[in-house]
Amino acid sequence: MKKRLEMLSRLRNRDLLVVDILLISLAPWISFYIRTESLHELRLYLTPLSTFMVLDGICKLAIFYVTGLYAQYWRYASVQELATLLRATILAALVEVVLFFALFTPAGIIPYGFPRSLPVLDGLLGMLLVGAMRFSVRLVQSWQTRSEESVSMKPALIVGAGVAGAMIVKELQVNRHLGLLPVGYIDDNLEKVGKNIHGVPVLGTLKELTKLLKQHHAQQVIIAMPAASGKKVREVVQVCKEQGVTSKIVPALFEILRGTARVDQFRNIQLEDLLRRGPVKTDTKSVVGLLKGARVMITGAGGSIGSEICRQIKEFGPTELILVGHGENSIFRIAQELMEHPKRGVSVRTVIADIRDKDRMDSVFAQHKPAVIFHAAAHKHVPLMEVNISEAVTNNVLGTRNLVELSERHGVERFVMISSDKAVNPTSIMGVSKRIAELIVQSAAMRVGRMFVTVRFGNVLGSSGSVVPVFERQIKMGGPVTVTHPDVKRFFMTIPEAVQLVLQAATMGTGGETFVLDMGEQIPVVELARDLIRLNGLEEGRDIDIVFTGLRPGEKMYEELFYEGARIERTTHEKILVSYNIMERGVAVPVGDGNVSIHQHIVSGFPGYEDPLGMDVDTLVEAAHQGSEHIIMRLFAKLVPQFRMPDHSAEADEAIARVSMQNAPVVRIKS
Repeated sequence: MKKRLEMLSRLRNRDLLVVDILLISLAPWISFYIRTESLHELRLYLTPLSTFMVLDGICKLAIFYVTGLYAQYWRYASVQELATLLRATILAALVEVVLFFALFTPAGIIPYGFPRSLPVLDGLLGMLLVGAMRFSVRLVQSWQTRSEESVSMKPALIVGAGVAGAMIVKELQVNRHLGLLPVGYIDDNLEKVGKNIHGVPVLGTLKELTKLLKQHHAQQVIIAMPAASGKKVREVVQVCKEQGVTSKIVPALFEILRGTARVDQFRNIQLEDLLRRGPVKTDTKSVVGLLKGARVMITGAGGSIGSEICRQIKEFGPTELILVGHGENSIFRIAQELMEHPKRGVSVRTVIADIRDKDRMDSVFAQHKPAVIFHAAAHKHVPLMEVNISEAVTNNVLGTRNLVELSERHGVERFVMISSDKAVNPTSIMGVSKRIAELIVQSAAMRVGRMFVTVRFGNVLGSSGSVVPVFERQIKMGGPVTVTHPDVKRFFMTIPEAVQLVLQAATMGTGGETFVLDMGEQIPVVELARDLIRLNGLEEGRDIDIVFTGLRPGEKMYEELFYEGARIERTTHEKILVSYNIMERGVAVPVGDGNVSIHQHIVSGFPGYEDPLGMDVDTLVEAAHQGSEHIIMRLFAKLVPQFRMPDHSAEADEAIARVSMQNAPVVRIKS
């Protein structure tokens, strides 16, 4: 018996074709007998019934072939295969009825007195026999699979009884080599509790997770909620850890939408999963309006933020993506990735150039004529910039000014600079250099009246400068994991989430605004380290230690997103804020008064000069070229009064004044 069932489960479409011929041939005779309940009448109509059987059989087999009934894999039949089966058999039955009354009867093939209900009965019976044969293959396969289950199969609970959860259960049922047996769903939707999905019951809610883990002896939990918040993921992971149960998770929603993962895949839980927030809602129409058909330049395109900007912008259909970077390897990698997954109508151009080289960048602008620029190129490593001050100035300040001035000259419509929370009340060289870059963008926006804006946010997980890769490397080496201070806190968000909001912010404003991403609450860095230790199956103090090393030069205990006194407003997007702040020096900025023009100039510090920022930046760049760090530090304090810096000598003040006068531009004095 078992061998015969195994043979049935191995039937292929060519075998089913032979079976169909037999069943289709048999169906008219059975139908006739059901209708007449007489073998005598069956003998009387032997010839026309045989003719009907042949003609009807040929018609049905042709329809089955055309509708794809012989192109299915019936061992894993599901709703889609059932739909194909119903479509094929219903169509065959309808054609059979039409042929019977419109062709066979008028042509005399079917004699008078022949049961007129035969085609209907035959059609229904054929549907039943053909369907039963195919789904018996599926049932035998299912029975075999269940009979093969052994103690090696691990009972698994699925958290989430939605589409993702159902797909995971289906995957586990089909691919038994995964070694997991789905025994139930967990879902907070009370309407689902007690129901069955794919033969697996919804057992209860998340509050009952501990009890259900014990009750069903679950050895694995799969979190199947792509849009779940990090808080909910953390709760599930914590319960699993307490019960000694391993946990996996389906990819986040952005990974699925981007096409880098499927909803039916599951993987180990990563730090990003514990920090998930609600999915970002994007006004796709406005982003498409900005990017579709446009020439878009991305500086720092090979970096972690820049490369993600490239990936996401590509999906909105720009005419040309211009990837600008100084490092050839990183540009090569992102260009290859984009070209391996091309989008029709999008050209990818690679440019190896240094944004500090204005002549080179001028030729790039002239050649490619960008309409939109996302400026992500910057030196971002705080400790490195503390000992490479001139590099921070020339790259972050001079590079930004070059791009802004070239954007003015070449008619760039929209300029978006990526800034950092470290630019607020800066205590580091990197932070103060990014703040000056913000001022340059704001000043240019007010000067030319174009949509030049800044987007400011905190740390992103997975970036080259993130602390997470450092922790992961230390854990792999056996520790210790080094944290600067037990109370240090930082804002964190994932790279895709940050870039989604950057693209949305790029569609807003009139020019000069600083958009700030709502990053939620600051997270203690030591908690991130502990999360990573736990995710690696280790225990702090027993398997690995955390050592506090003290704050590094330029490092803060916590970060800030706004300057004191800034007017903060919500935008049309719930996760994007806009900061209007009156600057301390002669910089054209939004003044935050609805009765005053956004382009009003506030002049102070250098009477007679309309915009003294440019002169000070000239002096700053010259000092950087000369390696005069004491002058640079004084100019930092002058341009950004909130910058906290060590004391410097009076000689620095004299040097600043001397260099400033040498580089002072000729500016027309307002009358």
